Amino acid sequence: MIKFVRNVGVWFAPARIRAEGSTPDYRFSLANERTFLAWLRTALALIGGGFAVDQFLPDLRWGWRVGLALALLAAGVLCSLRAVNHWVRCERAMRRGEDLPASRFPALLSIVVAVVAVAMVVVVLLGWAG
Repeated sequence: MIKFVRNVGVWFAPARIRAEGSTPDYRFSLANERTFLAWLRTALALIGGGFAVDQFLPDLRWGWRVGLALALLAAGVLCSLRAVNHWVRCERAMRRGEDLPASRFPALLSIVVAVVAVAMVVVVLLGWAG
């Protein structure tokens, strides 16, 4: 968590990242950027799913609707923050010649999405009014 907070300042100061180590092969930097953009697309899809659950399932019991919507919205927010943090960490590692950082976040996000999906299956099987 401390590394995450420390990296927040670097998110808005790309010159600080460039000052570290040597410039990696541009293909690696571009691949890192594509991965970052893929994470952002995932975050936007989760956020859109959260709004869709809230807006398009008005007959769903309030607790279910709000719970599922908030779970998707929270996952989207975390995914977007994690995207930029992971981009910074990978760029730094490439510039320093270090191994790329490992992350448990994909597993955590997968579990959250799976739990929401199971909850949606339950809602569909029990009916909207549950």
